[in-house]
Amino acid sequence: MTRFGMNPARNKNISYSPSRVTAAMMTYIPNLEGYFTYRLDVLKLSLDSLIQSIEEQTDIVVLNNGSCDQVREYLDRQLESGRISYLIHSRRNLGVIGGFKILFNAAPGELIAYSDDDVLYYPGWLDAHLKILDNYPKAGMVSGAPVGYSSEHAVMAVDDFISSKPPGLTIQEKPRVEAWEKSWAVSTGRPVAEHLQAVLDTPNKHLVYQGVEAVQSAKHFQFVTPKKVICEAFSPNWSGSLMDGLVTLDESVDKLGYLRLTTPQRLARHIGNTISSEIQVEAEKLGLKTTGAIPDVQEHEHWILRIPGSGRVLWPMYRWLFKVLHKVR
Repeated sequence: MTRFGMNPARNKNISYSPSRVTAAMMTYIPNLEGYFTYRLDVLKLSLDSLIQSIEEQTDIVVLNNGSCDQVREYLDRQLESGRISYLIHSRRNLGVIGGFKILFNAAPGELIAYSDDDVLYYPGWLDAHLKILDNYPKAGMVSGAPVGYSSEHAVMAVDDFISSKPPGLTIQEKPRVEAWEKSWAVSTGRPVAEHLQAVLDTPNKHLVYQGVEAVQSAKHFQFVTPKKVICEAFSPNWSGSLMDGLVTLDESVDKLGYLRLTTPQRLARHIGNTISSEIQVEAEKLGLKTTGAIPDVQEHEHWILRIPGSGRVLWPMYRWLFKVLHKVR
């Protein structure tokens, strides 16, 4: 006899049905040293921010993209306590695009609200994203951070939409919010003065369609997208790159004719690899607690960088050492 009894789950039903939106996050923290010293503290703040800012019934799925034991154990506790719905552990880093393919295909919802593991959310962010997605025709990606250089990137579909002159559409050029641009520069490691000079000379086109305002283009560190759109935009080939492919993905969404847009208000803020005193204050205003020490990070140029040609030597060395230390090919 090869079988004993009958599976008790046979002919049973479940009451679960997925929420319309699946909140998705991907994290890669291979150790807690150097660049990654404070990254677990950042992840904790980002996940707390996400959980606090969405409805309780919203599914949350996290992909651990080859992180260290401390991160794995933290995420296991979040799953066991019911704070997140699904947890995928990868024993290796799949790269950003490879991680996206695993994560997004696993999401059960019609829409995916994705963020990197270093994003601070403000109240009402999801409703504001959905308002744009639901009102603009063929909206493919909506972000909550109207900052940075992306205003001239992958906007062919938006330009075509504007050129079609649909009823109820108006266009305005608006000044950028300098405080938002400064914090974006700091969190991404860019010299503030150089960033402001560059970004203030780029277009900042605001669309108002059927009474709903949106900014041209989107960011790929945080966005809401229909699952069918983002999965259609993926290349069928598997990428071996650790971090490349995001710009290509943006362009793929655009070439498919889907609009890439952003909320006019900053509803998602990039944190970076440390929790600054400014971010700590913002978190406290939102009722969120931060963990770990606040590093004293000041923008300054080391004397060695003033030597002509030093950057051409140091940056390739830095990238090579990163690959060696983190076992990246």
